[in-house]
Amino acid sequence: MSTHDLYTDPVPTSTWDVPLAGDARFTWEYDDGRDRLLALYQKGKDKQWDSVKRIDWDLEVDPHNVLGVPDQSLAIYGTPHWDKMGEKERGLLRQHSTSWQFSQFVHGEQGAMITAARIVESVPDMDAKFYSATQTMDEARHVEIFSKFLQEKVGMVYPINTKLQDLLTETLSDSRWDMPYLGMQVLIEGLALAAFGVIRDITTKPLPKQILAYVMQDEARHVAFGRLALRDYYKELSAPELKEREEFVIDGCYLMRDRIRGREIWTNFGIDAAEVDELVKNSPYMRMFQSLLFSRIVPCVKDIGLWSPRIQATFEEMGVLEASKSDLDALMGQDEEIAERLDAARFAAEEADRKAEVDAVIAAEAASS
Repeated sequence: MSTHDLYTDPVPTSTWDVPLAGDARFTWEYDDGRDRLLALYQKGKDKQWDSVKRIDWDLEVDPHNVLGVPDQSLAIYGTPHWDKMGEKERGLLRQHSTSWQFSQFVHGEQGAMITAARIVESVPDMDAKFYSATQTMDEARHVEIFSKFLQEKVGMVYPINTKLQDLLTETLSDSRWDMPYLGMQVLIEGLALAAFGVIRDITTKPLPKQILAYVMQDEARHVAFGRLALRDYYKELSAPELKEREEFVIDGCYLMRDRIRGREIWTNFGIDAAEVDELVKNSPYMRMFQSLLFSRIVPCVKDIGLWSPRIQATFEEMGVLEASKSDLDALMGQDEEIAERLDAARFAAEEADRKAEVDAVIAAEAASS
């Protein structure tokens, strides 16, 4: 079955072409680069993994309750719209909601794959080219995983959100080599990483928990890469140059905030877009979700040196300035530990099953002798 058969609305069968600007940069400097960046590159090589083998795709998924999260997470919960729905329609709404979330994940990961390849091409330093090459492979794996999950387990795909598409266009069409870092590694990846974390921590279903935990283990490295590269570079920029980057961040954050409203879901259920915005605004869960979504972006923006009064005022207006106090390194370390604990628990369970099988065979042989 073609993915096009699963889209909630028709999407073009032709490719979406984004004109690229800027230079492909070669360097003839092959000596050792920055120690921390090379250490991250080594880690990127060491941590490659196969999604076919590491993820248990045999786990069953109910398309109408993919995540097993409380219905309070749906913006219309407790409203007349919700009360009018029967259980069948509520199940369909859960499927649409999960499909929309994971569809934006897969579209964003394709953008990340293309952007990482773009960074390999345009960044001037060899150590950064090395690491971006490993990230390109990571992002290819993520596209593979999310598309498989949507097609085989959820059975429904949403088109790319227009706000995400706008930010991808701005990120890829800018000729300055640092802008793909800023747009992808800080904004798009930062928001995705936080969204993955919220769902990973609240889902009661093992397959999406596995998928998100393992993807986040990769993404923690990617955000660290953006921080290292941009922190060094932005120390060298003039005030007008920094202001341009700050304007990009502000515009991008508003696009990311508007993206998470998920208007496409609700209009498919006959709810007016303006009413959706009001429902999302008044939903305690959605307000909490939005504040958590910027938990990675805000401290990262501060860390790389884009921390003017205007940036701070923007985050204050969005209600996420408090996130600047987050310990980004601790959050990233936690992401890696959770994935490792999942692996350990799974391997221990498999080892226990094998031992039980061996014990059963030994007992059977003893009984028959």
